[in-house]
Amino acid sequence: MSAAIRGLAVSAALVLAATGVCEAADDGGPTWPERLQGHGGPVRSVTVDPEDAQVLTASFDYSVILWDISEGEAKILHRMIGHEAAANDAAFAGAGRAVSVGDDGAVILWDLDTGTMLDRTDTGDDKMLAVAVSPDGRFAATASWDWTARIYTLESDRLTERAVLRGHRGTVNAVAFSEDGARVYTASYDGAIRLFDRESGEFLQEVYSHGWAINAMRLLPGGQHLVFGAADGEVAVVDIAQGAVFKQLASHERPVLSLALSGDGHRLASGGGDGRIRVYATDGWERLEEFENPYGPIWGTALPGDGSVALYAGLDDHVNVWQVAPRKAFEPVESAFPRRFQVAEDEDPGRRQFARKCSVCHTLTPDDGNRAGPTLYGVFGRRVGTLPGYPYSEALRRLDFIWTEQTISDLFDHGPDIVTPGSKMPLQRLTNDEERNALVAYLKRATAPDAGGVGSEGERKR
Repeated sequence: MSAAIRGLAVSAALVLAATGVCEAADDGGPTWPERLQGHGGPVRSVTVDPEDAQVLTASFDYSVILWDISEGEAKILHRMIGHEAAANDAAFAGAGRAVSVGDDGAVILWDLDTGTMLDRTDTGDDKMLAVAVSPDGRFAATASWDWTARIYTLESDRLTERAVLRGHRGTVNAVAFSEDGARVYTASYDGAIRLFDRESGEFLQEVYSHGWAINAMRLLPGGQHLVFGAADGEVAVVDIAQGAVFKQLASHERPVLSLALSGDGHRLASGGGDGRIRVYATDGWERLEEFENPYGPIWGTALPGDGSVALYAGLDDHVNVWQVAPRKAFEPVESAFPRRFQVAEDEDPGRRQFARKCSVCHTLTPDDGNRAGPTLYGVFGRRVGTLPGYPYSEALRRLDFIWTEQTISDLFDHGPDIVTPGSKMPLQRLTNDEERNALVAYLKRATAPDAGGVGSEGERKR
């Protein structure tokens, strides 16, 4: 992030305290936690159930977390592990179930009462980016990197593929059901919004074509209009019958990454790569409030209930809660910056490589615990796949070698697909001998039991 962006004035900010709750609304509405803390990597999406009692979050750490926020605190009910890459989106599916999708190409059906996986479908190597569930909870639609959307029936504890929606000329980024659940809208990198029949998968019409990629989409109550957010920063309301823009909203300076409707349908929020969230009244499209986080982007947003609070997610390991109304006079942003993976060029070269290549997935000390990958504390001399408490893939558990300076160097020289084939380690290499040697030397120092406090959030003791 540039110095100019870091120096942006915070025109409307948010308290990001580690504990405590937001003040209750003037009308005696529910209190909300100021932060949902518990993931081990950046959070990709956040969704609130219709009763405003539970929240689903999907994270780069491969997990989906179910939260209980009914008493004004963020309590983790279940940390659901099943994806073998970043979890990108999750949706409530009624009857105590949820559906999630991830970079591993998997669609997973979860039992929210027990936090266990009911069923899993692997679609291939292409990323699954978004998921929506029909109003009656009987169907799920997914958006994929492979230019398709897919329809699944949710029958008790089973996922069954029903149809594949084809025709886009780029990644499908968003999906939405019609109000009766009989049709499915898709939005794509090719700039098009299309309409399909849910039952047959038949293409019905192109609703609208935008000149830039469409990243987010929401169908508005009544089913006559939808809102989209695009890569050029545009946010607009489309009249579906006319196939034209009905209302142009304020553009973001960077791509629009998320859209959210309040539970009562009266508020809309747009979140962008510029770190801004704007909240509108959907009856006349008046802009009500705006929040700016100089440490953006805003990958996911949610507006519970009447939209008096907004939940948002981005590069932090937690979800933040912004009190939209009544607005506080001043709310300083307390998000840590730079984050662990944002380091200066003049840092120790090994630490710099760790921050960029490893820190999103791994910590270095036992007290920091696991992220998407296990903590690397004491990794030298440990047999691969044996750290207690971490859910290793079957492929990694079958391997039989010791992590040493040589094997760790080989991992980055040749890549996980060669050294740990079939594991869920992301594919990345360091072919430069000097950089790789610096990384291994740093890991040897930082993960040793006598490392003196070196941790994944920086060197705590120098």
